[in-house]
Amino acid sequence: MDDELAAAVGAARESLAACDGVLVAFSGGVDSAVVAALAHDALGDDAVACTARSETLPAAELDDARRVADEIGIRHETVAFSELDDPAFVANDDDRCYHCRSMRLSKMYETAQELGIETVCDGTNAGDPGEGHRPGLQAVEELDVYSPLLDHGLDKADVRAVADARGLSVADKPSMACLSSRIPTGLDVTEERLSRIERAERLLRTWGFEQFRVRDHDGLARIEVGEAELERALDPEFAAAAREHLSDLGFDHVTLDLAGYQTGSVSPDEEEDGDDASADDDEPVVADVFEREYPGSD
Repeated sequence: MDDELAAAVGAARESLAACDGVLVAFSGGVDSAVVAALAHDALGDDAVACTARSETLPAAELDDARRVADEIGIRHETVAFSELDDPAFVANDDDRCYHCRSMRLSKMYETAQELGIETVCDGTNAGDPGEGHRPGLQAVEELDVYSPLLDHGLDKADVRAVADARGLSVADKPSMACLSSRIPTGLDVTEERLSRIERAERLLRTWGFEQFRVRDHDGLARIEVGEAELERALDPEFAAAAREHLSDLGFDHVTLDLAGYQTGSVSPDEEEDGDDASADDDEPVVADVFEREYPGSD
């Protein structure tokens, strides 16, 4: 970590130390993990990480959030809510992420109030505002959420460098957006669609893929994988397994996008919102492609 970055990190930590306590909106991705680590350094037990559980959060991501909070040593709370209670979210228009983030952060404030904490922080970084249509950031501004990474000029590359310097296991974790980002704008977000997307992506994770999305085009599954893993996805054995098991999950057709993984490609003008929504291009290659078996998933 160079001197300039170290100074920015120190300033972010000092700004958190000036708070009586903070609650960090915590996904367990690299951005929120760095904010949680700095908050814990600055405030100790007066810093709390909080993860919102809903139908759009994969169970594996909640498990990761718990693990990373434990790794940092910060107190971890969870709250439950449902975006599907909001007709505006279900309608899945261009502002879906605004509705989602508003509900999610409102639950964070409710939890903070119960804990006697005034300040809610998130992991918005300095690169986020320049990444196209980001309605979720409007909710952050309206609710007066404090974003220390943004305030002190730390972008995604800086955040990963800080995480690596601190030895956080998520330093190189691929970015993650909520499951609703896999559904094209204008197509209702339903529990059925979210469930089959989650189960399909769990299969790809079980099979060893690192960067991927399963886009749900009203029953057509469009699989995207990172460029480094595209050769694996062209393996006929993978194609047969994907077709069989994703059909079992309720997809009528299963396709592979030869353009590979692209952030926001389900609806090109939308954001994939969340504090860890930026994509990374350089993903590790998984070896032994043609020796892998592709079992089903319970």
